[in-house]
Amino acid sequence: MDVTLDYDQQVFQDVLNKTTELILNEYLNASQKKGFNVQSELEVQSWFDEPLPMEGTNVIALLDDVKTKVLDTATGNIGPNMYAYVMSGGNQVSAVAEFIMSVINQNNTKWHLAPSMTEIEKRVVKWTSEMVGFTLDAGGAMVSGGSEANLAGLTVARNIFFKKNNIQKNGLFNLPPFTLYCSQETHNCIDKSVSLLGIGSKHIRRIETNDDYTIHIPSLINQIEQDIKDGFTPFCIIGNAGTVNTGAIDDLKALADVSARYETWFHIDGAYGGLASALPEIKSLYAGIEKADSIALDFHKWLYQPFEIGCILVRDWKKLNETYYKPADYLESVQNDLSLRLEFNEHYFQLSRNAKAFKVWMSVKAYGFSKIIKMIQKDIALTQYLSKLITESDDFEIKSVSALAIVCFRYLGKPGTHHDISELNHKLIAALEKDGRVFITGTKLRNEFVIRACLINHRKQTQSVEYLLKVIREVGAELC
Repeated sequence: MDVTLDYDQQVFQDVLNKTTELILNEYLNASQKKGFNVQSELEVQSWFDEPLPMEGTNVIALLDDVKTKVLDTATGNIGPNMYAYVMSGGNQVSAVAEFIMSVINQNNTKWHLAPSMTEIEKRVVKWTSEMVGFTLDAGGAMVSGGSEANLAGLTVARNIFFKKNNIQKNGLFNLPPFTLYCSQETHNCIDKSVSLLGIGSKHIRRIETNDDYTIHIPSLINQIEQDIKDGFTPFCIIGNAGTVNTGAIDDLKALADVSARYETWFHIDGAYGGLASALPEIKSLYAGIEKADSIALDFHKWLYQPFEIGCILVRDWKKLNETYYKPADYLESVQNDLSLRLEFNEHYFQLSRNAKAFKVWMSVKAYGFSKIIKMIQKDIALTQYLSKLITESDDFEIKSVSALAIVCFRYLGKPGTHHDISELNHKLIAALEKDGRVFITGTKLRNEFVIRACLINHRKQTQSVEYLLKVIREVGAELC
């Protein structure tokens, strides 16, 4: 009985033509995209509240439904009016690569399942090491994003640091508590990772920061000394190569020196700002990154990749293999000479994994890394321009700036108390989402609520920044 899910060739051609039309329309209108498309939660829920479909539907009609309910209502991540979180908008070449990758549907886990994709991922690991000034002998793997990259780095850190205790077999039982150090501004995925690894979040030491939100080195040393006296084992220091809150870059060289002094693992969270180390103008701020034992990176930030893709780098492939390799009869290869084959399932947790590196490889080949660097420079220049406009205004105030592409500020409105201004900015974020023209979120800096703008999008231009402040003023005036 011949049964397949494939369509007739002409029908599939029609589907592809319709899909291409939808995609071209998205890019054609990208510059006019609203930051947020306002829909009620109940309305969106109602669109998809249906029983399990037992019979199929016409695909062209389905694509029309997708346009109305998905594309036309999508948060404007690809457009220039997104300032929330860290959203880069992706790029066209990577979108094409994602489609090709899905078509061939390879499992990038063993070399003979995906020979070219395996070699491409190995090459992207090497390119990434070169981009950030790390050792070219580094091992690595593509992961879902910065959170998973940090989890992977800390997993290797734990397993290698406690190899003498055979931790992979014995677990953490009967080991004295060990401690991990980072600044108060470090991303919350570190807390999640430490919990998942069985270390316990109470053993994270979040160190106070300087005025520029970088880690205070003397306080770090004092805490380590105190923990040693109290019977703890310091095992890992985390440096920030650009925090998500403000873009602060820790003194990585000083942290490397402290790590060497106390013989800890040195991990760097470069998910947000790590790739900006390729810019000659700010490269000196990243001195010490080359001394890391592991580095977490996030390519859907400053490599302008579609979700999802991150990268973990470790000083050599052997440490990844020691952490993740587990023999299994069904995974053994029968070829005689396997010395040139790298098996990713022996160097990372996942067995089933798609070929994420393919879109990075295609986009770097298509655009060239020099052009990507220019886009990063442009984002930073636009952030500086936004900071200038805020500083020169009477109705805004700057709360933090950095060498990267994040600026935190407040809208002042009418004269009022500190509490009044804080309440106004709280209400402003919700009002801006309801307005929908721009999408921006807030955060807290030393318990003070602020508006946080992140400018990572190669489609943003000078007029985009001016439009942001125009919209905030209009919505803010209504609130006042």
